[in-house]
Amino acid sequence: MPKMKTNSGAKKRFKVTGSGRVKRKQAYKRHLLEHKSGKTGRKLRQSAMVSDADQRQVKRLLLLA
Repeated sequence: MPKMKTNSGAKKRFKVTGSGRVKRKQAYKRHLLEHKSGKTGRKLRQSAMVSDADQRQVKRLLLLA
């Protein structure tokens, strides 16, 4: 049987932490930034965790579960 392939889109978008949780980037930082406040822009720079409901699905795309 051939090897399973990791989902290429997922591998570019997610990182797994040491404790096994999945990190992701924030949305809404690409365009239409003129009307967003500087505070919002700074908050969107930080990474966030994938929600508990989606953890299993993302790990499956990364072949971790």
